[in-house]
Amino acid sequence: MRNRPLNELAAHEAVAEMAAGNITSEALTKACLDRIEAREATVQAWAYLDPEHALAQARECDRQRAAGGEIGPLHGVPVALKDIFDTSDMPTENGSRLFEGRRPAVDSFVAQLLRQAGAVIIGKAVSTEIAMMTPSKTRNPLDPERTPGGSSSGSCASVGDHMVPLALGSQTSGSTLRPASFCGIYGYKPTFGSISCVGVSAISRKLDHVGALARSLEDLALLSDVLMVYDPRDEEMRGNPNFSLQDAVAWPLDGAPRIGFARTPAWHDGDPETFKSFEAFVRKLGGTVEEVELPESFGNLLSHHDKIMGAGVAYYFGDEVDRKPPRMEQMTLDRIALGKEVTAYEYMRALDAVDGIRDDVYETMRDYDALIVPPATGEAPIGFKTTGSPVFQAPWTLLGMPGLCLPMLKGLAGMPFGIQLMARKGDDAHLFRVAKWVETKAGAAA
Repeated sequence: MRNRPLNELAAHEAVAEMAAGNITSEALTKACLDRIEAREATVQAWAYLDPEHALAQARECDRQRAAGGEIGPLHGVPVALKDIFDTSDMPTENGSRLFEGRRPAVDSFVAQLLRQAGAVIIGKAVSTEIAMMTPSKTRNPLDPERTPGGSSSGSCASVGDHMVPLALGSQTSGSTLRPASFCGIYGYKPTFGSISCVGVSAISRKLDHVGALARSLEDLALLSDVLMVYDPRDEEMRGNPNFSLQDAVAWPLDGAPRIGFARTPAWHDGDPETFKSFEAFVRKLGGTVEEVELPESFGNLLSHHDKIMGAGVAYYFGDEVDRKPPRMEQMTLDRIALGKEVTAYEYMRALDAVDGIRDDVYETMRDYDALIVPPATGEAPIGFKTTGSPVFQAPWTLLGMPGLCLPMLKGLAGMPFGIQLMARKGDDAHLFRVAKWVETKAGAAA
């Protein structure tokens, strides 16, 4: 383990090394900052970074450890926050000129939880404007001529480039799992309402999820267990999930899970060669995977999602469309303007349809532990006019189902492409167990 640069350690490895006295948080944080200094001109992952403040947090962690103080599960581990999470000691500008210079007075709830767990909040990672679709400055760390995806652009790029072991993103459409696929890292969108969104810039409180990003399943579990704490101020929270994802990863399944392979209605939007590789991977998992047909009603989810998300962004930002001069990018303003056209009838009709469609999907899943589906239309696109299409993400986001993206494949250009697993709401722990089985099975077959 120690033969690798410290910035390449997984979070759970770093925790163990610090507990054993082999490394300090200051040394680990310094290694991450050195990597950022070496690569930031190319990757451009950061909206805000204060190296001295990061090192001061790390030294305090080391002081507490030396004094025998209380040690949290992320004690001394650097974490990046997407620039939509409020922090009392750093700006939170939501990727937009509209919020330039904004300094929140209090932390978001998840930032509070990270600090209580001992994490070093190293800085704020770039977000697309208000976490929508307008591309940001960030480049894909594996090929700077390609997008890292969005809207969690900087979060995914910073983890993918070994600048930090952990980061927080968000997902209202496809903003955690799609860029995780593009950057070759692990991504987790939990069951809707599992992590508080208090102090997080809103697009739609019926769709907004906090997402976790890391370089291993174990690290996703470690980070997410810290964040799954009930917050009564968030009316969308489903309550404390009362399970440990770390235990789930460490507790192997007794046998092979049953997995349904679903070709979503957007299948033909995918890159044919990439999807051939995806299908070949599915076949290698063996007879435990069976092809399933999603219900016809699933095809309505994209339209419903657009209505709900459009109405939400118009509610929060509609006044900006008429601001003179504008303080948002034109692509963002155009999306807000479309949202203002959504009627109350369309919005309520879309919301009312969700439970019935979810029931239809669950009926399809009745005999399966999880579904396996693509996370994106292909590898990260070349250029920066788009962050990629959300058509393989938005339906699942609207259903509120937990999803994991595993970096298991390479496309023709050698860029990563993920394997996405979906489970029923509340089955997050079992989903992690299925993912661990898939990871182990794929490794044995390689």
